[in-house]
Formats: sequence, structure tokens, C-alpha cells
Amino acid sequence: MSTLNSNNSTRNLYNHTASQWIRGEPSSLSDFTARPFVLEMCEPVGKLQVVDLGCGEGYCSRELCRRGAAQVYGIDLSQGMIEAARMQEVEDTLGIDYEVGCATNLKQFDDGEIDLVVAVFLFNYLTIAQTQQCMAEVARILRPGGRFVFSVPHPSFPYMREAAYPFYFEVDKTGYFSKRDQQFPGRIWKRDGSWLNVQLVHKTLEDYFDALKSADFNTMPTLRELRVTPEHIVLDEPFFGPLFDMPLHLAIQVSR
Repeated sequence: MSTLNSNNSTRNLYNHTASQWIRGEPSSLSDFTARPFVLEMCEPVGKLQVVDLGCGEGYCSRELCRRGAAQVYGIDLSQGMIEAARMQEVEDTLGIDYEVGCATNLKQFDDGEIDLVVAVFLFNYLTIAQTQQCMAEVARILRPGGRFVFSVPHPSFPYMREAAYPFYFEVDKTGYFSKRDQQFPGRIWKRDGSWLNVQLVHKTLEDYFDALKSADFNTMPTLRELRVTPEHIVLDEPFFGPLFDMPLHLAIQVSR
């Protein structure tokens, strides 16, 4: 898959669906099974300079700001998503700086300027080469001791279940290694019964850790395999139950 095609596909998807992502409280599956745990890994965020890569309509940017970040910069490839984020900022002014930009070129930031970089479900839209470029840029802008926290769909998840409610990527079931760097469509549902179209550029665990190594992240990462918890089942068994005991997402934190 070419970089241009990957960028265009992602930009077009989110320009057309930006309004469907706007929410003030958890709604989609991963708002429950991933984002709270990723945000917890970001703590403490008080007084930090934070970059939220692939910020979308600003859901995590707003939460990071409310948790005490000194400044949050939200960057997304989609003009539609940035417009939606800015609309939220007008309604609830937190001082977040949103801009259209590319995660593989962070030239607007100086070397060692940022304390924390967050990328929530960004890399499933990037090729292996783009992931390497992005992580190199993240390493460049982080101060010594700065942290990088990101989440991705668990690489094994798409190969463990059929394409069905409430979350799937439509992959070829025998292609875990042979279909690396290929893009697949998916859907993730909201609790209200609607769904969001998503995409996966499939990468293996090895691809992610090789990219971190090539970007000179040399400390031991902290890794969490995120899943449906018993608390989720108590909250809404029909919604979360089909995914119980499955590895849904990975959350990784690494220091510079």
C-alpha cells in the first residue's frame, strides 16, 4: 500500500464521518475498553506539554487537558475532524491547540520540546514505513525522560473471530504474516446500536517493537493487553459479552 493511498483513504473516511465521532461521554466500545486505561497510563499529566497525535474530534485531548496538562496540541490528518474538535473547543474552551497535520512530520515542534506524546488508535491507519517515520519524529520532539503512550488494536484480534457485532476487522483469516501492511475495513459499535467505520493496516507485534527500536527508544516498554472486564459485563452484558476473554487492544508506554 502506498503512503499516498493510505493517507487519502484515512482522510476521506474521517472527513465524511467526523460528526459521528463527536461525544461528551463514552459511547463506542473502545471508549470503555481502551481509552480509560490509556489515559490512566498517561498519568501524571499535570503541567505537561502534551501532543495528541491522531486526535480526531478531541475526545482524549479534552480529557488530558482536564487532568491538568499545561498545554495540549491536537493533530489530525482530517480537516473534518479538526473542525469538529475546534467546534467542541468553542463550546467548552479549554485552551487546546488543534491543527491539521501529519504524524510522520512534526516539524512544528522543536527537538526535546514535548513531555508526553499520546497516539490513541493512530498506527492502525499507518503503514509500517509511516509508523517508523512517526515514531522517529516522536522520539525527536520528546524531552529526555519524556513519555510516549499509544494504543493499537491487538494484532491477533482480527484473526480470532468472525466479522460480527460489536467490533471487527474484515481480514483474511490465514494472513497474519502474509498480509502485513495491507489495509482492511472494520466496524466498531456504539452502545446505542449505531456503528463507526474504521480501518486496519495490519502489523505484527514485531513490527511495532522494531519501529520503537529504530526510533532509539531503548527503555523497557510497559505493555497492557486491554479487554472486556467483568465490570463491563455488569454494565451491559449484551454489548460487551461477545468479546469477553478476547485480546482487543494493546496499550504501550515507553520513555525517552
